[in-house]
Formats: sequence, structure tokens, C-alpha cells
Amino acid sequence: MKIVVQRVLSASVSIENVKVASIQKGLLVLLGIVEEDTQEDIDWLCNKIANLRIFGDEKGVMNTSLLHIDGDAIVVSQFTLHASTKKGNRPSYIKAAKPDIAVPLYESFVKTLERSIGKPVQTGRFGADMQVALINDGPVTIIIDSKYKE
Repeated sequence: MKIVVQRVLSASVSIENVKVASIQKGLLVLLGIVEEDTQEDIDWLCNKIANLRIFGDEKGVMNTSLLHIDGDAIVVSQFTLHASTKKGNRPSYIKAAKPDIAVPLYESFVKTLERSIGKPVQTGRFGADMQVALINDGPVTIIIDSKYKE
């Protein structure tokens, strides 16, 4: 499971010109799922997201987490995170999990993150053509892969 976490001042997701999710200060999480992913990957990543100390404290030092600032989160499924560009110029998405595997894992990820941060998590719609808008704060963008745990 691979995620891109972006610290945002605001973020939203629209589908067919209708805003389906919107947050203020918090995290936008882009989520890519492969067939080998399990609940263990979800638990590890959600704990990491909730406790990642990337928000400024009273001195402006990145020392506080989403939990400490009572921030919000949006999770957007993004199979393209597992693109392979090894050969040619057209990315291959063969590593990305098919919907029958990815949808239940995506739904579990959202529920687990909600438990981790103690509040509802906004989402896009799995498989939809979405427009994601954000004001990246910093900018702070972090890529985390549950298979490498770096």
C-alpha cells in the first residue's frame, strides 16, 4: 500500500462539477492499493498518518500531529501511484489491485483512519474521475509505502 500525504490548508474533491468532499486544515491522502495489501498495512499506515508530526507547534517547528491540531482528512483512491514506467512512455498499472480486492481495502482504510483520528474522514469515490483541489501548506508532501516502512 502506498500513500502520498499532503499537509493542506484546504482540500476538496469534485465529481462531475459537484463537490463531494471538502476540508480545511489537515491532510489529503492519496491511496494506492496492490493485491498483496492486508489489514496490517492499513493499520500501520493509519497509525502513521494520525501521528505524523508534520504540523507546526507554537514555535513553528513541525512537531505536532493531525491528532494534536484536531485536523481533518480526505482519502482519495489513486491506482496510478503503482504505475510502472520502466518500459516505454505509457505507464503500466498492472501492479494496482483490481476493484474486487481494492474496494474492500479502501473502505477498511477509511474506517480505520476514522478510528485513528476519532472523527469522520471525507472521501472521493472509488474509480470515479475526480478533480482534486488543494492548497498545500509548506509545501509538505510525504510518500509512504507500507512494504518498506521507511
